[in-house]
Amino acid sequence: MLKIIILILCIGAIGTTLNPSHSQEIGLSTFQETAQLIIDNKLTQETITSITLLSSNIQEIKIPVEFEQKIKDNKRIKAIVVTNENNCVLGVIDQSCILINIDRNPEDKGINAIQDSSKKIGESLIGEINQIFDTNAEFFQVFIHTSAKSNEELDTSGIISGTGAISAVYTMPMEDTHSMYEKMSSMLISKQIRDSGGFYNIARNISTEENAKMSFSIIPTESKTLSQLRVSVSNPTEEIIEKSKTDIKINPFEFFKIKDLNRSEYFSIGNYPLNSIFQIVILSNEDKIISNVKGNTIPTQTIDGIEIPMEITKNGWIFDPKNGTQIQGKYIFGEKTTINENELKFSLSEKNMQTNEMELDESIIVVGIITIISIGAAIFYLKGYKK
Repeated sequence: MLKIIILILCIGAIGTTLNPSHSQEIGLSTFQETAQLIIDNKLTQETITSITLLSSNIQEIKIPVEFEQKIKDNKRIKAIVVTNENNCVLGVIDQSCILINIDRNPEDKGINAIQDSSKKIGESLIGEINQIFDTNAEFFQVFIHTSAKSNEELDTSGIISGTGAISAVYTMPMEDTHSMYEKMSSMLISKQIRDSGGFYNIARNISTEENAKMSFSIIPTESKTLSQLRVSVSNPTEEIIEKSKTDIKINPFEFFKIKDLNRSEYFSIGNYPLNSIFQIVILSNEDKIISNVKGNTIPTQTIDGIEIPMEITKNGWIFDPKNGTQIQGKYIFGEKTTINENELKFSLSEKNMQTNEMELDESIIVVGIITIISIGAAIFYLKGYKK
């Protein structure tokens, strides 16, 4: 669904932190905070607001060194996900899940062999996982994903639960999102990040909403281990969007029930303009176009077929595409530490209508990114900018 927007995995060299003595240089921290708003007027008639906190540094999102090495050494392990999302796989009802996602062993012939070898890997890890997350999950089944439904439910890429993926599924009693968020964030996210505020505080607020859900994912790669905590909530689209005769007025912060958004103070020691990003994705049945942008838009240049901000130290919107049935946008902070709701307001108009459209040299861009892609996109922006 929304995950059609996703483009996965520019993970290789996840950013490096700057030495404070070079704080004027543009850098990319290993910690990333992303706020995302999806307005789906095409498929589900829902809006999804979410906060994702991601790191490739196990001191920022704390994973035991021995466990990290263990899952990296087993090349069949693709991801570990802890979630209270409803129906994490077919057959699971009103329970939280731990999914251990595994590549199929080519030597396994037949369903029984696949299930046996996958369960063996799951059983070798679940004891440590329960200890790390203070859970008591028990084996439910080995699930072979024949569609991307779980991927859509969990708002993840195919590496988590796409077609053909195998999950050793463990279940436990359902936990409310606020309790789960408070427990897991206090155990896993470093105190320095928790005390630095920013998007972390917004995630905590979202976790208190009645239908909020969360997930925590560990994704091993050749050189890094990505860990991410994501909290989201869904609402019907018509409840918030203000319509007029000519256009639809969008105030992105209204969906988050905030007036201002602060960056984490964790980035205050250096210059990290791409480590705090606000993203919006709009799906419509009819062609729409962005108009009446109240804040800044960032001039871009085309590099390798992608629009790259000409100055990533400037704050403002980047839309790409800015019209059609699927519109994507990113707002980057530049050198600012806080943005106000008025800086993000814009309208959606009918594509064939005359609008106060942005100049061509201020056209904007965003690589459609959900969850783990944010750092990858930031790296790409950084490389493009340096070109």
